[in-house]
Amino acid sequence: MGSDQYLPIVVLLIGAIGFAVAPLVLAWLWAKKFSPAKPGHDKNAVYECGLESSGDAWVQFKPGYYLYAIIFLVFDVEAVFLLPFATAFTGFSIGDCLAMLVFIFLLVAGLAWAWQKNVLTWA
Repeated sequence: MGSDQYLPIVVLLIGAIGFAVAPLVLAWLWAKKFSPAKPGHDKNAVYECGLESSGDAWVQFKPGYYLYAIIFLVFDVEAVFLLPFATAFTGFSIGDCLAMLVFIFLLVAGLAWAWQKNVLTWA
């Protein structure tokens, strides 16, 4: 066991970092070379849809909308995991079926919790 076995991992790590950093460095060099800085009042002004902002930026938002979104995502992911299970049901062992039953039980427990907490009521 030498250090030669880690050489491919190090090469791939360096390549991954290179692919992430190279476009940033090239964009920075391009900006320094071809686009000179032109600071001014209009360029440094806050821009939001061409209008100056007025009033308070804080808007009250019901957290119930987020709960609906999270519950939708949970049960959407459930459908993604259950579809392959349903299509290949006959090829699974007892252990696989028990694992899916535990998965379904946890999702049903989450649904029962959401129902008990009145998360599913739109009010």
